[in-house]
Amino acid sequence: MIYRTIRKEDNEHLAVIIRAGIAEFDVPTEGTAYTDPTTDDLFTLFQAPGSAYTVAEEHGLILGGCGVYPTAGLPGGYAELVRFFLAAEARGKGIGRLLMERTFDMARELGYTHLYIESFPEMKKAVGMYEKAGFNYLDKALGNSGHYACNVWMVKAL
Repeated sequence: MIYRTIRKEDNEHLAVIIRAGIAEFDVPTEGTAYTDPTTDDLFTLFQAPGSAYTVAEEHGLILGGCGVYPTAGLPGGYAELVRFFLAAEARGKGIGRLLMERTFDMARELGYTHLYIESFPEMKKAVGMYEKAGFNYLDKALGNSGHYACNVWMVKAL
């Protein structure tokens, strides 16, 4: 398994994984990463200062990724853990946990003190993983991600 920085040629593979994950859990597509136009060009999105994205690759196959992004409107010191999706066949093998831990490290290196995440209750295993990693629930959304359909909001002090 290789964990590396996103490349332009990863865009299509990651967009497919993200949209398949959203469709699999039968959550809204409107107001999520599914219809967000930046999902088709994550490489460019993660060129923004204060952002980073790690891809999990095995034998040349993209299995998923996870990023940190300075979403507009977040409190000082906060960034959002974003576009954290794995292909169905990659789940349950510890790949997601390692991607998330790398994202925590990247966020600290970028100077963030907290990570915020948006999700859905239908994504039970992911939300459970966030809980185990120290994320705490919030009563409302923070910042302006544009993903208005999400209804689980969590934050973690780094």
